Amino acid sequence: MNPLMRQAQIVELARKKGGVTVEQLVEAFDVTPQTIRKDLNLLCDRGALKRTHGGAMHPSGVENVEYEARRQIATDEKQAIGRAAAALIPDNASLFINIGTTTEAVSQALAEHRGLMVITNNINVANRLRVAPSMEVVIAGGVVRASDGGIVGEAAVDFIRQFKVDFAVIGVSAIDEDGALLDFDFREVKVAQAIIANARHVILVSDSSKFARTAPVRIGHLSQAHTFITDHCPYDSIRNLCAESGITLIETTVS
Repeated sequence: MNPLMRQAQIVELARKKGGVTVEQLVEAFDVTPQTIRKDLNLLCDRGALKRTHGGAMHPSGVENVEYEARRQIATDEKQAIGRAAAALIPDNASLFINIGTTTEAVSQALAEHRGLMVITNNINVANRLRVAPSMEVVIAGGVVRASDGGIVGEAAVDFIRQFKVDFAVIGVSAIDEDGALLDFDFREVKVAQAIIANARHVILVSDSSKFARTAPVRIGHLSQAHTFITDHCPYDSIRNLCAESGITLIETTVS
Protein backbone atom coordinates (compact mmCIF):
# COMPACT_ATOMS: atom_id res chain seq x y z
CA MET A 1 0.00 0.00 0.00
CA ASN A 2 1.42 3.37 -0.97
CA PRO A 3 1.50 6.26 1.55
CA LEU A 4 -1.43 8.13 -0.03
CA MET A 5 -3.74 5.14 0.29
CA ARG A 6 -2.61 4.47 3.87
CA GLN A 7 -3.14 8.10 4.85
CA ALA A 8 -6.61 8.13 3.29
CA GLN A 9 -7.52 5.02 5.29
CA ILE A 10 -6.15 6.61 8.48
CA VAL A 11 -8.41 9.64 7.96
CA GLU A 12 -11.38 7.36 7.28
CA LEU A 13 -10.70 5.31 10.43
CA ALA A 14 -10.40 8.49 12.48
CA ARG A 15 -13.67 9.77 11.01
CA LYS A 16 -15.51 6.56 11.92
CA LYS A 17 -14.00 6.15 15.38
CA GLY A 18 -13.52 9.84 16.27
CA GLY A 19 -9.84 9.21 16.90
CA VAL A 20 -6.99 6.73 16.43
CA THR A 21 -3.80 5.84 18.27
CA VAL A 22 -0.35 5.08 16.95
CA GLU A 23 -0.57 1.60 18.45
CA GLN A 24 -3.87 0.85 16.68
CA LEU A 25 -2.54 2.04 13.34
CA VAL A 26 0.72 0.09 13.63
CA GLU A 27 -1.32 -3.07 14.09
CA ALA A 28 -3.82 -2.20 11.35
CA PHE A 29 -1.24 -1.39 8.67
CA ASP A 30 1.70 -3.56 9.79
CA VAL A 31 4.21 -0.70 9.59
CA THR A 32 6.59 0.86 12.09
CA PRO A 33 5.52 3.44 14.70
CA GLN A 34 7.88 5.90 13.00
CA THR A 35 5.96 5.52 9.73
CA ILE A 36 2.62 6.09 11.46
CA ARG A 37 3.91 9.15 13.33
CA LYS A 38 5.15 10.59 10.06
CA ASP A 39 1.71 9.98 8.50
CA LEU A 40 -0.08 11.59 11.45
CA ASN A 41 2.21 14.61 11.47
CA LEU A 42 1.63 15.13 7.76
CA LEU A 43 -2.15 14.76 8.06
CA CYS A 44 -2.27 17.10 11.05
CA ASP A 45 -0.12 19.70 9.27
CA ARG A 46 -2.65 19.61 6.41
CA GLY A 47 -5.61 19.93 8.77
CA ALA A 48 -7.12 16.51 8.03
CA LEU A 49 -6.58 15.40 11.66
CA LYS A 50 -5.76 16.99 15.01
CA ARG A 51 -2.89 15.62 17.09
CA THR A 52 -3.60 14.08 20.49
CA HIS A 53 -1.33 12.38 22.99
CA GLY A 54 -0.45 9.02 21.40
CA GLY A 55 -2.51 9.52 18.26
CA ALA A 56 -4.88 11.88 16.46
CA MET A 57 -8.57 12.80 16.31
CA HIS A 58 -10.84 13.73 13.44
CA PRO A 59 -12.20 17.31 13.27
CA SER A 60 -15.73 15.90 13.16
CA GLY A 61 -18.84 18.00 12.80
CA VAL A 62 -17.26 20.76 10.73
CA GLU A 63 -17.90 19.97 7.07
CA ASN A 64 -16.05 22.93 5.60
CA VAL A 65 -12.95 22.06 7.62
CA GLU A 66 -13.15 18.55 6.20
CA TYR A 67 -13.35 19.93 2.68
CA GLU A 68 -10.40 22.25 3.22
CA ALA A 69 -8.49 19.30 4.61
CA ARG A 70 -9.26 17.26 1.50
CA ARG A 71 -7.93 20.08 -0.65
CA GLN A 72 -4.60 19.79 1.14
CA ILE A 73 -4.27 16.01 0.83
CA ALA A 74 -2.12 14.82 -2.12
CA THR A 75 -1.74 18.40 -3.35
CA ASP A 76 1.27 17.68 -5.57
CA GLU A 77 -0.41 14.60 -7.04
CA LYS A 78 -3.59 16.53 -7.81
CA GLN A 79 -1.64 19.31 -9.50
CA ALA A 80 0.17 16.79 -11.69
CA ILE A 81 -3.15 15.14 -12.58
CA GLY A 82 -4.58 18.57 -13.35
CA ARG A 83 -1.76 19.38 -15.75
CA ALA A 84 -2.11 16.02 -17.50
CA ALA A 85 -5.85 16.53 -17.98
CA ALA A 86 -5.43 20.10 -19.21
CA ALA A 87 -2.91 18.88 -21.80
CA LEU A 88 -5.65 16.75 -23.39
CA ILE A 89 -8.06 19.65 -23.83
CA PRO A 90 -7.40 21.92 -26.82
CA ASP A 91 -8.20 25.60 -27.08
CA ASN A 92 -11.74 26.45 -28.25
CA ALA A 93 -13.23 23.28 -26.73
CA SER A 94 -16.40 22.97 -24.64
CA LEU A 95 -16.33 21.03 -21.40
CA PHE A 96 -18.02 20.15 -18.14
CA ILE A 97 -16.14 20.24 -14.83
CA ASN A 98 -17.87 18.73 -11.79
CA ILE A 99 -17.40 19.00 -8.04
CA GLY A 100 -14.15 17.90 -6.42
CA THR A 101 -10.72 18.96 -5.24
CA THR A 102 -9.00 17.16 -8.14
CA THR A 103 -11.26 18.76 -10.74
CA GLU A 104 -10.39 22.12 -9.19
CA ALA A 105 -6.74 21.32 -9.87
CA VAL A 106 -7.68 20.71 -13.51
CA SER A 107 -9.39 24.10 -13.68
CA GLN A 108 -6.27 25.75 -12.32
CA ALA A 109 -4.20 24.11 -15.07
CA LEU A 110 -6.69 25.31 -17.71
CA ALA A 111 -6.32 28.98 -16.82
CA GLU A 112 -3.99 29.74 -19.76
CA HIS A 113 -6.20 28.04 -22.35
CA ARG A 114 -8.09 30.26 -24.77
CA GLY A 115 -11.56 30.07 -26.24
CA LEU A 116 -12.91 27.48 -23.79
CA MET A 117 -16.57 27.19 -22.86
CA VAL A 118 -16.66 25.73 -19.34
CA ILE A 119 -19.94 24.54 -17.82
CA THR A 120 -19.65 23.70 -14.14
CA ASN A 121 -21.63 23.00 -10.98
CA ASN A 122 -18.60 23.96 -8.87
CA ILE A 123 -18.55 27.54 -7.59
CA ASN A 124 -14.81 27.31 -6.88
CA VAL A 125 -14.09 26.37 -10.50
CA ALA A 126 -16.31 29.17 -11.81
CA ASN A 127 -14.66 31.72 -9.54
CA ARG A 128 -11.17 30.65 -10.62
CA LEU A 129 -11.86 30.65 -14.36
CA ARG A 130 -14.12 33.72 -14.59
CA VAL A 131 -11.06 35.98 -14.72
CA ALA A 132 -9.26 33.94 -17.38
CA PRO A 133 -8.97 35.75 -20.73
CA SER A 134 -11.00 34.56 -23.70
CA MET A 135 -12.98 32.03 -21.68
CA GLU A 136 -16.73 31.67 -21.23
CA VAL A 137 -17.85 30.24 -17.89
CA VAL A 138 -21.40 28.94 -17.45
CA ILE A 139 -22.56 27.92 -13.99
CA ALA A 140 -25.44 25.58 -13.22
CA GLY A 141 -28.39 26.65 -11.12
CA GLY A 142 -29.59 24.70 -8.11
CA VAL A 143 -28.95 24.18 -4.42
CA VAL A 144 -25.51 25.39 -3.29
CA ARG A 145 -23.94 22.94 -0.85
CA ALA A 146 -22.44 24.99 1.97
CA SER A 147 -19.62 22.55 2.69
CA ASP A 148 -17.82 22.85 -0.65
CA GLY A 149 -19.61 25.23 -3.03
CA GLY A 150 -21.04 22.41 -5.13
CA ILE A 151 -24.36 23.00 -6.90
CA VAL A 152 -26.64 19.96 -6.75
CA GLY A 153 -30.25 18.92 -7.23
CA GLU A 154 -32.74 18.45 -10.06
CA ALA A 155 -32.40 22.03 -11.32
CA ALA A 156 -28.68 21.45 -11.89
CA VAL A 157 -29.40 18.14 -13.67
CA ASP A 158 -31.92 19.80 -15.99
CA PHE A 159 -29.45 22.59 -16.73
CA ILE A 160 -26.63 20.17 -17.63
CA ARG A 161 -28.90 18.26 -20.01
CA GLN A 162 -29.22 21.34 -22.23
CA PHE A 163 -25.62 20.86 -23.43
CA LYS A 164 -23.58 18.39 -25.47
CA VAL A 165 -19.89 19.15 -24.97
CA ASP A 166 -16.51 17.94 -26.19
CA PHE A 167 -15.10 16.89 -22.81
CA ALA A 168 -16.22 16.12 -19.27
CA VAL A 169 -13.77 16.29 -16.37
CA ILE A 170 -15.16 14.10 -13.60
CA GLY A 171 -13.95 13.55 -10.04
CA VAL A 172 -15.29 10.92 -7.63
CA SER A 173 -15.12 10.21 -3.91
CA ALA A 174 -14.12 6.55 -4.23
CA ILE A 175 -13.24 3.90 -6.81
CA ASP A 176 -14.02 0.28 -6.05
CA GLU A 177 -11.67 -2.50 -7.13
CA ASP A 178 -14.30 -3.66 -9.66
CA GLY A 179 -14.33 -0.24 -11.32
CA ALA A 180 -17.45 1.17 -9.66
CA LEU A 181 -17.34 4.97 -9.29
CA LEU A 182 -18.83 6.07 -5.97
CA ASP A 183 -19.89 9.16 -4.04
CA PHE A 184 -21.66 10.19 -0.83
CA ASP A 185 -24.43 12.55 -1.99
CA PHE A 186 -27.11 11.13 -4.31
CA ARG A 187 -27.93 14.67 -5.49
CA GLU A 188 -24.35 15.17 -6.64
CA VAL A 189 -24.38 11.74 -8.27
CA LYS A 190 -27.36 12.68 -10.45
CA VAL A 191 -25.51 15.74 -11.74
CA ALA A 192 -22.37 13.68 -12.42
CA GLN A 193 -24.44 11.10 -14.33
CA ALA A 194 -25.94 13.86 -16.49
CA ILE A 195 -22.46 15.23 -17.17
CA ILE A 196 -21.17 11.81 -18.27
CA ALA A 197 -24.20 11.27 -20.53
CA ASN A 198 -23.77 14.60 -22.32
CA ALA A 199 -20.04 14.62 -23.13
CA ARG A 200 -18.25 13.13 -26.13
CA HIS A 201 -15.06 12.35 -24.18
CA VAL A 202 -15.09 11.63 -20.42
CA ILE A 203 -11.88 12.25 -18.45
CA LEU A 204 -11.90 10.70 -14.98
CA VAL A 205 -9.40 12.32 -12.60
CA SER A 206 -8.58 10.81 -9.22
CA ASP A 207 -5.54 10.52 -6.97
CA SER A 208 -4.72 7.06 -5.69
CA SER A 209 -6.12 7.72 -2.20
CA LYS A 210 -9.62 7.23 -3.68
CA PHE A 211 -8.88 3.51 -4.06
CA ALA A 212 -8.64 3.29 -0.27
CA ARG A 213 -12.03 4.91 0.36
CA THR A 214 -15.60 3.68 0.17
CA ALA A 215 -18.84 5.56 -0.51
CA PRO A 216 -22.46 4.33 -0.66
CA VAL A 217 -23.85 5.85 -3.88
CA ARG A 218 -22.95 4.60 -7.35
CA ILE A 219 -22.20 7.20 -10.01
CA GLY A 220 -21.41 4.69 -12.72
CA HIS A 221 -18.51 2.57 -13.86
CA LEU A 222 -14.96 3.21 -14.98
CA SER A 223 -15.83 1.72 -18.38
CA GLN A 224 -17.90 4.87 -19.08
CA ALA A 225 -14.71 6.95 -19.12
CA HIS A 226 -12.49 7.39 -22.16
CA THR A 227 -9.41 8.53 -20.21
CA PHE A 228 -8.46 7.84 -16.60
CA ILE A 229 -5.73 10.01 -15.04
CA THR A 230 -4.27 9.16 -11.63
CA ASP A 231 -0.93 9.44 -9.90
CA HIS A 232 -0.72 5.66 -9.51
CA CYS A 233 -3.07 2.74 -10.19
CA PRO A 234 -2.56 0.10 -7.47
CA TYR A 235 -4.85 -2.64 -8.81
CA ASP A 236 -4.19 -5.00 -11.72
CA SER A 237 -7.97 -5.41 -12.03
CA ILE A 238 -8.29 -1.71 -12.86
CA ARG A 239 -5.41 -1.87 -15.34
CA ASN A 240 -7.01 -4.88 -17.03
CA LEU A 241 -10.39 -3.13 -17.13
CA CYS A 242 -8.82 -0.11 -18.81
CA ALA A 243 -7.14 -2.32 -21.40
CA GLU A 244 -10.29 -4.34 -22.10
CA SER A 245 -12.53 -1.26 -22.35
CA GLY A 246 -10.15 0.81 -24.48
CA ILE A 247 -9.65 3.39 -21.71
CA THR A 248 -6.44 5.39 -21.85
CA LEU A 249 -4.75 5.10 -18.44
CA ILE A 250 -2.36 7.92 -17.59
CA GLU A 251 -0.27 7.66 -14.41
CA THR A 252 1.56 10.84 -13.51
CA THR A 253 3.85 9.19 -10.97
CA VAL A 254 4.30 5.41 -10.80
CA SER A 255 5.48 4.00 -7.47
